[in-house]
Amino acid sequence: MSNIRRQFFQLAIANICSNLMVPLAGLVDVAFLGHLTELRHLGGVALATIIFNYLYWTFGFLRMGTTGLTAQAVGREDEETVGLILLRHGAIALTLGSLILISQYPLRELGFWFLNPSADLTAAGRAFFNGRIWDAPVTLLNFVVLGWLLGRSRSTTVLLLSIVSNGTNVILDYLFIVRWGWESSGAGLATALSQYAMTLVALLVIGRELWATVQRAKWAEVWEWSALRSLLSLSRDILIRTFFLLSVFATFTNLSAQLGTTLLAANTLLLQLLTFSAHFIDGFAFATESVAGILYGRGDINQLRAIIRLAGGSSLVTGVLFALGLILFPTTILGWLTDHQAVLDQTAQYMGWFLPLLGFGAIAYMLDGYFLGITASQILRNASIVSALGGFLPFALLSWYFHSGHLLWLALSSFMVARCITLGYNIGPTLRPTIEQQTPYVTPPMLSLDPE
Repeated sequence: MSNIRRQFFQLAIANICSNLMVPLAGLVDVAFLGHLTELRHLGGVALATIIFNYLYWTFGFLRMGTTGLTAQAVGREDEETVGLILLRHGAIALTLGSLILISQYPLRELGFWFLNPSADLTAAGRAFFNGRIWDAPVTLLNFVVLGWLLGRSRSTTVLLLSIVSNGTNVILDYLFIVRWGWESSGAGLATALSQYAMTLVALLVIGRELWATVQRAKWAEVWEWSALRSLLSLSRDILIRTFFLLSVFATFTNLSAQLGTTLLAANTLLLQLLTFSAHFIDGFAFATESVAGILYGRGDINQLRAIIRLAGGSSLVTGVLFALGLILFPTTILGWLTDHQAVLDQTAQYMGWFLPLLGFGAIAYMLDGYFLGITASQILRNASIVSALGGFLPFALLSWYFHSGHLLWLALSSFMVARCITLGYNIGPTLRPTIEQQTPYVTPPMLSLDPE
């Protein structure tokens, strides 16, 4: 167990460093936009981001499914399948991304029609959308590349790509927004170009392996129906889970817009802080995903129980510490993101909600990683549906009816509590001795746990 514990924290630290690049770049985006004279740019980008979350993270199975299948092939020492997974999933990603790019106009109009923001927010959001949409093919391809590298435990390479993507985004944001005054459109274009930079570096890093796979692969194998069916079966539940998770945060942001532009800007800042904290905690969730998958494949129930306790305790402590830091030093942190006093006054009212959000949320993130590791996708799907409809929606409707920002934050907190309950309830059946027979996605060979 001491070896497993050490490897768990090694993976967690590498994943935390990689994960933090994403919200750090997001916070810089918000800071650049939050210091513009007009708040509509910050609000418009927040609303346009909802649309991109649906467009892109609906296909989040390209990352999660690729990681699991690649790791299992590595565990079997099946290098041919490892290469085929990259080609197969990469081809699917490029196809889906190209379809999104071709359909950009109806997708944009449908998205803003559904969100129904004010005219000034719509104009700013469309400007961001028009700049960013051109990264659709490479964004989905990057999902596959990251999932493939994580499946091979190449965490250092993942960290490098994250630094390239988010570092490029920050530099271009400064040029486009601050120096050249392109405002919302500049933020969108900066994000798109950063994704292309990430793809370019990824191809340079894995180019030799990719070329060797292309040379020996047969396209009939790449498009083998049994392999595609396996991917679709695994992806279906993950897609539904992701859709409901995205819907919760999309509804939260949209209701914030209905309650006023100032509240929308304040909640956008608070969500950025929540996202930053969640990405840190997700480092433990990703490590749980890897370690739990290996122990699950071995059928080692005792160590599986131990890793749940270790991961749960680490996640909870981290989440509570983050919440306390945000509650105790709100002005210092939020002052980096905006100088609009009205927005700062609004955020101060809701800082207390971070304690239940990050306390219960930390456990929910860890359990997500656990069930992804053992590929219990139906549990994840059902938990997200029940939590969204039973935990979030009732309080969200009340917040709209009573025009209350606090009820809106209560809805999000209730969602996290519901996720903890629904996922925690299902741990027991996965720890039975017949564990390996409970999902069609688990393969008996042990997987390696050698962090890069």
